Amino acid sequence: MIKVLYLASLREQLCCDSEQLELGPELTDLAALTARLRQRGGVWEEALGRGESLLTAVNAEVAGPRTRLCDGDEVAYLPPVTGG
Repeated sequence: MIKVLYLASLREQLCCDSEQLELGPELTDLAALTARLRQRGGVWEEALGRGESLLTAVNAEVAGPRTRLCDGDEVAYLPPVTGG
């Protein structure tokens, strides 16, 4: 089981701040997890389809698409931050 967090504006866009997901054999890395979530379609595909501009972290450390996932991991998705 992994915990997935949706931070900042993603939380509002997805109407979800977190969820628990079973870590099956197809979810080996962050890219596979993102693809699975995007398959939900609609707002999920739009929100998580930002590619390079979407920040991700595994266990509070910045992570890339090929970061391996393990049982008990905490994954966070964070939209790009702008400021002035």
